[in-house]
Amino acid sequence: MDMKLEVVVVPVSDVDRAKAFYEKLGFRLDIDYAANENFRVIQFTPPRSEASIIFGKGITSAKSGSANILVLAVEDVDVARDDLIARGVKVSEVFHYAGGPFNNAVENPRVGGRDPQGRSYYSFASFKDPDGNDWLLQEITTRLPGREWKLTRAPAMDVATMADLLHETEEHHGQYEKTHAEH
Repeated sequence: MDMKLEVVVVPVSDVDRAKAFYEKLGFRLDIDYAANENFRVIQFTPPRSEASIIFGKGITSAKSGSANILVLAVEDVDVARDDLIARGVKVSEVFHYAGGPFNNAVENPRVGGRDPQGRSYYSFASFKDPDGNDWLLQEITTRLPGREWKLTRAPAMDVATMADLLHETEEHHGQYEKTHAEH
């Protein structure tokens, strides 16, 4: 049985301000639906992510800004950080934790710079949304055993290959389209 994380609720106070912020991040807008004046849901998906975030009006009773440590896995924390800065987002300097990642049950100060050993999972940058919800960019270059990246989308193809496939589809399917009602 598959169990995949689908959605994380992010509590916000101003729905339109949050929508503009996540659009600025480059997240894909999936849904902006208002059933009535008391309910509006907005869903965004980060680039290449299978999980989404939702926020809106009437979605949660959690205090706005209370989401703590939402993690975005990135292949290169410097590139991701630079991209967000270019989009106008205030992002911390790259850092690592003195006691290792997510060892925050005890004091675990941030130390400036990448992990000195260059380990996957150990280098970060952080930012907040307008409500103060905390986000981390976590550099993951090599997955732990059993956690390897799996291709979830078709590989990219060039325009010529795509054109050839579309022409081939038309050759085989085009006659059918002419003989059947529009759909």
